[in-house]
Amino acid sequence: MPFIKVKTSCPISKEQEGTLKSRMGKAIELVPGKSEEYLLLEFEDNYRLWLRGENAVPIAYIEAAIFGNESHAGYPAFTAKVSEIFCDVLGIAAENLYIKYEDISAWSVGDQYIDRRMFR
Repeated sequence: MPFIKVKTSCPISKEQEGTLKSRMGKAIELVPGKSEEYLLLEFEDNYRLWLRGENAVPIAYIEAAIFGNESHAGYPAFTAKVSEIFCDVLGIAAENLYIKYEDISAWSVGDQYIDRRMFR
């Protein structure tokens, strides 16, 4: 049950958003046991981001909250793929893209509560 929140300093058109959604849905499969079926995405464009004291180039900040992957399996490949996607779709250079990973130990979807301790 991954949740990926994206903030960009540049605009995202509806077409670009659709492309990002589709490609991120494939990219999450690089993390074992994850798929687009349970992926929740949020996009915030035209965000006021500053990097290295500047805001003249496109920048992205991404938070990836992922349940039940304490070993971070697949994160390096996922990171590389996300960097490629954002460069291709929005022209954001890899050095201007930051990804924060958050380990989720408990999660709810609707009335279903899931705790990773239940799987030990």
